[in-house]
This record gives sequence, structure tokens and C-alpha cells, in this order.
Amino acid sequence: MPFSSLTDPIDLARAEAALERAWAELKPSLPQGADERERNNLAYIVASLVPLALDEDDLAQRAIDRFREKA
Repeated sequence: MPFSSLTDPIDLARAEAALERAWAELKPSLPQGADERERNNLAYIVASLVPLALDEDDLAQRAIDRFREKA
């Protein structure tokens, strides 16, 4: 589980909100059939960036940028 390392409820809530926001932006540009795998990859990226982000918006944008770098 990507967010299992997050113990602070605030960090967990920020990560979940950022994941939803980032996924909404990225999903339309992904090939069909890759949804579950790519969303899971994105969740791991979000979890890794939580300590660096200022808020949910910053976290979502950092995750989007990192996801696109890896693609």
C-alpha cells in the first residue's frame, strides 16, 4: 500500500487529496487499460513527495511533474 508509511493523519489526508487531483489531470492522457497500474505508480510518487510539499496543490503538481518525467 503506497500510503502505509504515512502515520500522520494530516499527511495521509494531504496525500489522498493530492492523488485525486493529480490523477484527474493525468488519467485522460494515459492509454486505456493502464489505469490501475499507473494510478498505483502515481500513489507511490505522491507518498514519496509528502515531506517536500507545502500543501495539497504543491504535492499534486510535484507528483504530476515526477510522473511525467518517468513516462
